[in-house]
Amino acid sequence: MNPELIVMLTHNDRTVENAREIFEQCKNTKAKFWGFKEEPLPLDDMKKLYARMKEFGKTTFLEVVAYSEREGLDGAKIAAACHCDFLMGTKFFDSVNDFCRDNAVKYIPFVGKITGRPSILEGTLDEMIDEARYCLSKGVYGLDLLGYRYTGDAVALNKNFVAGVKAPVCIAGSVNSFARLDELKKISPQMFTIGGAFFEGKFGGTFAEQIDKVCDFMSK
Repeated sequence: MNPELIVMLTHNDRTVENAREIFEQCKNTKAKFWGFKEEPLPLDDMKKLYARMKEFGKTTFLEVVAYSEREGLDGAKIAAACHCDFLMGTKFFDSVNDFCRDNAVKYIPFVGKITGRPSILEGTLDEMIDEARYCLSKGVYGLDLLGYRYTGDAVALNKNFVAGVKAPVCIAGSVNSFARLDELKKISPQMFTIGGAFFEGKFGGTFAEQIDKVCDFMSK
């Protein structure tokens, strides 16, 4: 199965102010998965945008770039209030996991030592796989790996993590070239995100044209 693109209406790990306008321009593109971050849009605007995505049959994601239990639980509550299909991000906490399960939100927490915003990933492969297995034993849907934000060998990390974890993996952040898309095709995570690279025109053309270029490239 080819990895599935999640279009993130975000830049520098924050939702762009004109996210609704961009979605309207791109709602008929080939991308099925759409999302954004927990900051800075007001909750009412987030609800309206996610509802609009649902009108067009999109699967929806909220990615929370926060590392404390309180922030993670706040993010889970936002995801539930917006009827999101998936909560991505946060460090794993039982309280967040329990809330997601009770509210029919699929949970994909971060693994590794993550700091900052935009995020940086540190840690060893073995540590991340052990953490992933623990999270999976608790019933999470999959794992959110900030592979291209890794301070070490990102290509090796992505390859070995996907191979070592028998569960859905999303490679999130800094997928910004066709060369990296090629790398992802070879290792076949379930999903990957692109946000900032579309805003920076890394794939050539309008926002909508870039989305379809990536979708077409991944389907070959």
